[in-house]
Amino acid sequence: MALTFPVEPMKARLGGLPTTDDGWAYEVKYDGYRTLAFVDGDRLRLQSTNLHDVTSTYPELAELPTGVHADIAVLDAEFVVLGDDGRPRFELVQRHERPGALYLFDVLRIDDHDTIGLPYEDRRRLLDQLVEPGDSWLVPAHRVGGGEALLAATDEQGLEGVMAKRLGSTYVPGRRSPNWRKIKNRRRVDVVIGGFTTGDGNRSSTFGSLLVGRWDGDALVFAGGVGTGFDQHTLESLHRRLTDLRTDSCPFEPAPPVAYRRHAHWVEPELTATIEMAEFTNDGLVRHASFIRLNDAT
Repeated sequence: MALTFPVEPMKARLGGLPTTDDGWAYEVKYDGYRTLAFVDGDRLRLQSTNLHDVTSTYPELAELPTGVHADIAVLDAEFVVLGDDGRPRFELVQRHERPGALYLFDVLRIDDHDTIGLPYEDRRRLLDQLVEPGDSWLVPAHRVGGGEALLAATDEQGLEGVMAKRLGSTYVPGRRSPNWRKIKNRRRVDVVIGGFTTGDGNRSSTFGSLLVGRWDGDALVFAGGVGTGFDQHTLESLHRRLTDLRTDSCPFEPAPPVAYRRHAHWVEPELTATIEMAEFTNDGLVRHASFIRLNDAT
């Protein structure tokens, strides 16, 4: 049966680079919104990863059918918005204050034929032949082998990371498959702990997340929350230390947004921690941050 709207996309597992390049292809991982495109003649429907129709959300993609050399096609892609530095920025996708582009990386159907049963390399070849690049869409290059070098290049350029895809693998809708690996670049930075939030559930006796900042001269500038990376021992021991440092005064200047202040408890900014994160957003907040260690633990 031919694939029709909606289709649950195939998903990747988070992991490291394969131990050998043999049998693997690599693509740059672009930081945006996963989007499936359904072309039917001159009509276009766009679907989000949670199966919602988002066609009206991306009017800049309306002409995509003119660049597809088939009457019917189902394409898998990432919708990205570039910053002034030319790099995809996730927060710009969220705001969508400037036009974005669709970066196409797979094809699931061409005319009357589903292509999900074809090997990865055959689908990529068909995709390159199928799509003519336009002002708001393109098919980025991929490479067979050379994963370590590509990952290093993405790290140097401040990109999110790479996707490793096993040669010969089929597209399995709705499955998180070991044949697709998501390898992210992570950065470690030191931050100052200026508060914590009330925990709930199994953290009701400790804390939900750390509220952290970075010094800018004499001002501690808020840099967001860190809510992952803690084991139970760390939660309990760190909560005791934070409780001893509690103060009524917010140490951040200016104060954090209301959403962070709502369940916040302030502490004297005496503790520093190393965290791992994807990046700082344009607003200076940590993104996808996890706790690594307390630097001045005793």
